[in-house]
Amino acid sequence: MKTHPEATAFSIYRTAAGFGALAADADGLVAHHLPFGAPSAAAARQLAISHHPRATGENSLTAAGAALLVGYFAGERVEFDLPLHLPGCSDFRQAVYRLVAGIPYGTARSYAEVAAGCGSPQGARAVGGAMAANPLPIFIPCHRVVGASGVLTGFTAPGGVVSKRELLSMEGALFAERGTLIEAGSFRL
Repeated sequence: MKTHPEATAFSIYRTAAGFGALAADADGLVAHHLPFGAPSAAAARQLAISHHPRATGENSLTAAGAALLVGYFAGERVEFDLPLHLPGCSDFRQAVYRLVAGIPYGTARSYAEVAAGCGSPQGARAVGGAMAANPLPIFIPCHRVVGASGVLTGFTAPGGVVSKRELLSMEGALFAERGTLIEAGSFRL
């Protein structure tokens, strides 16, 4: 199990999809556990405690982030303008996370586009690895990164690709009958 011992605070929030948990340290948000895997507040609290053993409850940053997430999952267009802290990430992953954090609501980019935007045009697989390790989904909207043909791949959160599709649908994406993304803002096939 991946732990984040640097986290000193966490908040639990509730959405129609379940209960999520958000953790922070003194420098910013460090982890977000999507609500798709926790059916109760107790389950989300246990998840937060198991991943963040040094966290001692909520602080103003996690409370503010949780409030934004509640709005986001209610279908509001939310600006996630909170400090993120990503200790131990390589320079490449930091660049990927910065670029992906800037993908606007309701749009998508391919793994290859993200790689090229980070100065590594052959780095689509490395972008996939960074997305799989993303500790702050939604804040770093990895669900907005898709295969070049619009295929939804590589979502490691609870629910997998189904959750990715739900998030993109909530943001207005359109899908072909076979499940590939055909339009999401500036991403069109």
